[in-house]
Amino acid sequence: MAKFLISESEYESRIERVRKVLSRRRLDALYLTNTTSMFYLTGYSFIATERPLALIIPLDGKVTFMGPLLEKDHIPLKTRIIENIKTYLDYPGEKHPIDCFAEFLKDMGLAKKRIGIDNKSGVSAMWGYKGPPITKKLREVKFTDMKDLVPSMRLVKSKAEIALIRESAKWANLAHTLLHEYIAEGLWDVEVALKASLEASSIMKKTLGSDYEPLRRSTPISAGFRGQIGEMSAIPHALATKCMIRKGDVVGTGATADVGGYYCELERTIIFGKPTAKQKRYFNVMVKAQEAAFKTFKAGAKCSDVDRATFDVFKKAGLAHLVLHHTGHGLGLEGHEPPFLDVGNEQPLKAGMVVSCEPGIYEFRFAGFRHSDTVLITEDGSEILTYYPRDLEALTIV
Repeated sequence: MAKFLISESEYESRIERVRKVLSRRRLDALYLTNTTSMFYLTGYSFIATERPLALIIPLDGKVTFMGPLLEKDHIPLKTRIIENIKTYLDYPGEKHPIDCFAEFLKDMGLAKKRIGIDNKSGVSAMWGYKGPPITKKLREVKFTDMKDLVPSMRLVKSKAEIALIRESAKWANLAHTLLHEYIAEGLWDVEVALKASLEASSIMKKTLGSDYEPLRRSTPISAGFRGQIGEMSAIPHALATKCMIRKGDVVGTGATADVGGYYCELERTIIFGKPTAKQKRYFNVMVKAQEAAFKTFKAGAKCSDVDRATFDVFKKAGLAHLVLHHTGHGLGLEGHEPPFLDVGNEQPLKAGMVVSCEPGIYEFRFAGFRHSDTVLITEDGSEILTYYPRDLEALTIV
């Protein structure tokens, strides 16, 4: 049975890449507060709270975790990349965690060194956190902004990362199939979502075996509607709705799966009942815009080129005023990550990047129309990793 995880050797190579940058920049360590960056470099994921924590990668020495005591026993269960664990009891505590961090860095011989940092406060302030920045506690340290280092490393995916996203797409396809099958008049979308997510997750676990576990969220598969039922489908980032599914509704659907901490994005517009002429028109224009993006994807094309291609389709159809967002965004460890397929982004696409392609149009108090597919950029074009049907006939429930 294949193991759907990033190998320890790949994590080690990522740490080595960081150290090469540190050496080139003449820095003695990297100080990270971003939880996704920590996972990318070590494979360790956790619930971030108000309690400060950080990962220190010295140019020479052990990769060190600084954080609350409650993580001490958790870390060795998930990674061997983190070799040293320094903890405080809790926040705010009798001694503030930032004071502890300053002491930990002194113990590591970094009190008068050059340190790259992704956030000069020294913590990702959450849930009411208050405290002095680490820069005020270690005034002899020269801190250098390095917030873009790990995100830039994540832009082009490795073969292993692409394999995980491809596997995610397979399970998202199953979950969406079940979601589609269970849609029925009079049901609350939450009922349908929970049923499809549970069944797909159970099948996934049985298939992938005892070693499988979700790494970035508590559930393996998420399939649902996010409240995009009927008129609410015109709210791109709706959360929920009190309405039941009715005949004539345009329904926004989506599914993804956690495989090794990586995700695909699969979204569809479904019409429940015989489509009206207006629904057909909006749906078909949206599909045409997505096709225009697919034709634009290739290494060397600019992110702005993709966005312009979809906007031109909507503009020619007289529907540009219904566009509420850009064409897509990067995918991998997060739901949204660089690069952004936006008219204002001149960044060129590179082979190995993975992005969503989701041009949409939304008319308030009518409906919204958006498919989203996960696309791998290749040297001579692209590969669409999600493969659920996209045509109106397949997505109409009569």
